Amino acid sequence: MTTHTIKRYIFLAAVTAATFAAAVPGTVLAQSAAKAAKPSAVATNDSPSRLVFDNTKRVLSTLESRRAEFNKNRAALQQFINAEFSTGFDRDYAARQVLGRHGRGASDADVKLFADALADNLMRRYGSSLLDFNTELRVKMKSETRLPRGLGVKVSSELQRSGGDSIPVDYLMRQSGGAWKIFDVIVEGVSYVQTFRQQFDGALQTKSIAQVAAELRAGNLKPHAGNGK
Repeated sequence: MTTHTIKRYIFLAAVTAATFAAAVPGTVLAQSAAKAAKPSAVATNDSPSRLVFDNTKRVLSTLESRRAEFNKNRAALQQFINAEFSTGFDRDYAARQVLGRHGRGASDADVKLFADALADNLMRRYGSSLLDFNTELRVKMKSETRLPRGLGVKVSSELQRSGGDSIPVDYLMRQSGGAWKIFDVIVEGVSYVQTFRQQFDGALQTKSIAQVAAELRAGNLKPHAGNGK
């Protein structure tokens, strides 16, 4: 499994589950993020780190128990991914971050149109790769700290591969609708919000948000999750 492929898996797992954690056999939570957090960080059973842990346990366990079903029925896999994506990822807020200056003054309807099109495009292209995901990767939860200006929290972790280098993975989360949700994933210092912002900047300079969303739906635009196609 190449590093680029692993990064795509990390991204997909992040938007469907929140992060890897001590969820299935062979996965280890080396340190409680709540205990490791700075005093200013949330450290309760409802903390972002705890929610990340619980969501991941459920998602990875489901992928294992329903792997045969999902291999035969990709529609069921898509339905499962979409449900988890909607639960754990703040897609509209993340979409505004991806749109950047192009999203200033944009209507909520246009932002949602773009967010849904981007999510569907990524899940169509990469969703089935989750079935090949190695659930025996080890993860060390490192810390949970507040972001500046009350923007939310950063949950830091480290993905440990057998015989390979560790990969740092950070998750930026905010409260939305009374729940903690991810709005950015940072792998080895690379922010996916910024990566997608760069990928769409050119198209958004000459086209409306609705037009770019339509091209995403049609598959004419193909954003990539990671440093590869």
